[in-house]
Amino acid sequence: MKAELFGLKGKVAIVTGGNGGIGLGMARGLADAGADIAVVGRNEEKSKAAVADIKARSVKAIAVATDVTDKEAVGRMVEHVRSELGRIDILVNNAGINIRKPPHALELEEWSSVIDTNLTSAFLCSKAVHPAMKAAGGGKVINIGSMMSIFGASFAPAYAASKGGIVQFTRACACAWAADNIQANAILPGWIDTDLTKRARSEIDGLHNKVLARTPAARWGAIDDFAGIAVFLASPASDFVTGTAIPIDGGFSVMG
Repeated sequence: MKAELFGLKGKVAIVTGGNGGIGLGMARGLADAGADIAVVGRNEEKSKAAVADIKARSVKAIAVATDVTDKEAVGRMVEHVRSELGRIDILVNNAGINIRKPPHALELEEWSSVIDTNLTSAFLCSKAVHPAMKAAGGGKVINIGSMMSIFGASFAPAYAASKGGIVQFTRACACAWAADNIQANAILPGWIDTDLTKRARSEIDGLHNKVLARTPAARWGAIDDFAGIAVFLASPASDFVTGTAIPIDGGFSVMG
């Protein structure tokens, strides 16, 4: 198999929420395959640390502080990345939050905050990078859904709605942009050991043991478990793969 099938040398990737958790795991994988990385996140200290981590992999990396729910801010971010790194080939829409309340306890402002951060940001960033990808002759959009794209959960109405929306938005982009040689795919993480799920373990009784009992791999996922799928979906290896939603969950979603 030719090494360049999975090679990303000369490519540029934007990773929203790339300064920690799954986003950082994916950014590391893309960098190890040769891509230059733009880390987009609100926490500038975390982004600075992530950029140092990525630069140690012998690629270029920059941090761009951006509110990904703001159309103008997203536009400025995309132009800044093109100016600093020369092009845009890969977009990872990973920025996300969760507010754990049942539907009857969730306020409209909380609903809107989750939907805007998780779903609207993916729309804004994808739309903003489309011209650059089309001009480059193609590109890859990787959207981060969730197992909540598949399952219901009493404690995550807005999060689940946003992540279900991510899958359908991914399919729409895959259909609309195939003629531009842009592939769009979604990843559906299971229970992964991140700051977000650390809070979940403190808020949901018995969660840790329930996850272990249902996961055939018998462990929580690690952020570096996302390096390989990131490289596959960003590389020529996946040129005929589009509109998919791939669980990365250690078998959680198939366990009876």
